[in-house]
Amino acid sequence: MAKELQNALPGTDACNRLLRILVRRRRYETARKVYDEMFQGYGVADNFSTGIMVKSLCAQGRTEEALELIEGRWGPGCVPNAVFYNKLMDGYCKKGDVDKARSLFREMQSKGFLPTLVSYGTMIAGLCKRGDFAEIRALFLDMGRRGMEPNVEMYNMLIDACCKRADDCCRLPPDAVTYNSIIWGLCNSGRAGEAERILREAEKRGLTLTVQSPGEVLTASNLLLEMMEKGHPPDRVACGVLIHGLVNSGEIQAALSIRGKMMERGVVPDAAIFNNLISGLCKKGMVPAARDLLVEMLNLNILPDEFIYATLLDGFIRNGDLSEARRLFCFLGENGIPHGVVIYNAMIKGYCRFGLMSEAILCADELKKKGMQPDGFTYTTLIDGYVKQHDMNAALRVFTEMKRQRCRPNVITYSALINGFSRAGNFERAQQLIRGMRSVGLVPNVVTHSILIGNACKAGELERAAVFFKEMLLDRCCPNDVTFHYLLNGLVHAVPHLHAVDDDGLHGYEGSLLLEMFRSMIADGWDPWLAAYNSIILFLCQHRMLKSALELRDKMQAKGCAMDAVTFLFLLHGFCVEGRSSEWLEISLKYTLLLDRHTNQGIKSEASAIFSSLFEDLKSEKGLNYG
Repeated sequence: MAKELQNALPGTDACNRLLRILVRRRRYETARKVYDEMFQGYGVADNFSTGIMVKSLCAQGRTEEALELIEGRWGPGCVPNAVFYNKLMDGYCKKGDVDKARSLFREMQSKGFLPTLVSYGTMIAGLCKRGDFAEIRALFLDMGRRGMEPNVEMYNMLIDACCKRADDCCRLPPDAVTYNSIIWGLCNSGRAGEAERILREAEKRGLTLTVQSPGEVLTASNLLLEMMEKGHPPDRVACGVLIHGLVNSGEIQAALSIRGKMMERGVVPDAAIFNNLISGLCKKGMVPAARDLLVEMLNLNILPDEFIYATLLDGFIRNGDLSEARRLFCFLGENGIPHGVVIYNAMIKGYCRFGLMSEAILCADELKKKGMQPDGFTYTTLIDGYVKQHDMNAALRVFTEMKRQRCRPNVITYSALINGFSRAGNFERAQQLIRGMRSVGLVPNVVTHSILIGNACKAGELERAAVFFKEMLLDRCCPNDVTFHYLLNGLVHAVPHLHAVDDDGLHGYEGSLLLEMFRSMIADGWDPWLAAYNSIILFLCQHRMLKSALELRDKMQAKGCAMDAVTFLFLLHGFCVEGRSSEWLEISLKYTLLLDRHTNQGIKSEASAIFSSLFEDLKSEKGLNYG
């Protein structure tokens, strides 16, 4: 028996955690030995294990070895999903081999894997380093065709690439699409001063730019209108980018104003501009105005694409008008207007939202009869619809059908099922799904973790919620306001029942530090809200999440819950855990000396005396030297 135990290996999840720790600490060779033993000796390696090793090898610049590892795991030329392609492309781009990354990007599509936002971001990062703006523009256009929007990081990469390849703004690539990309990036990143400087400098040097480059979208609007008033003809593409930024910022009236100025000067907006405006109006609940814009489009002989119809359908549904959505959907069919999966998905979403699952299934069946294949959004919407109707058997049937059709579930799909099972109190099944996610290379996100934590708190299972919170932090997943809301309310509402759990009842749980601290503070007479905040802050600090702890401290104070000595102590512990005690000492020393200068008659304050004692102890212990 002893010999058997010596040859035993922990389960897949435990081994994967060990791999992540080893890679994080750059103990790459040890990690590889553990992986080889998992794969060859014990057969417990899964997709997630291989993903960790691929990322590790790419980080070391050993991309070819990473590719060989994948091929050895699944067979020559066979990569299992987009996640692995993304890691390999990132590795090649960081090595400067953008051509190889581009080849993989095309290969993944030829094998039926759709590029994700990460895929595009990786390629854009590599192309920016090489200054290949033509290829970048092609990727931006491809994203648009797929209904994906570039994020702020992508635009910032493009802006930085342009600036690095130019001594001044006049040598930026004089291409309208590039300038428009820069506008949108600046509109999102708030770099108004920089953008206005570039614009003014370009004007001084005689460049006629129809593109405006402000950071804040309202400033952008004013600058563009100013240029129009000076007689510069409005550029449709530039106006479209700015309207997009204004709509995303909620400034729909300013966006409509620019569209009005375009019309006054004989520049007719294109379908993309109308789509943005219709979307913005729908989100504001101004559906009649959105419908009027659609009529105006038709009068101008601008053919709406299916995204515009889908946007309007979604607008009706968001505003609770399912009958109007049905009428529009029927109108499309009766008038022979082509509509594909996007339109059907919008209608299916509407039926699910109103709990009409039979109609949703009929709509999905009609989609199939027309020779179209439901996509991930279709299946996920149906699963979520059944979950909200508390029909988990039907949700699982759709999930099984989704996999049978080789449509890969994503994190949202799994999160919907996890929500259904955990809300019903079946946390064991929810955790099985978590393991299933990891086995296919998917990592639970903040929504997934918050669902588990929230449902555990609602069920009064604080011990379980604490364990889920710990797993979230071990995944290095930063909690958000929703996570904190669930935990805080769960703790505070449990105060009357704390006596029902004895001290020994908490020691068997991994998350017991959070609960033990909370119970201890409540027993000592602390305000429940302050005790809850402080306990969560300690738990975050214990798991090296100091940034999140400081953010929660700020939220705590904004809610009128004043920071006390315990909060200060726990945050100091956080600085020490992350090895930043010297940083804390430097800050504290500065303000303590300032306090002493303003103390009456030059006498040191009591606080300064306490700090000096602590400072000297730490200084001698760590060998610090502050001169």
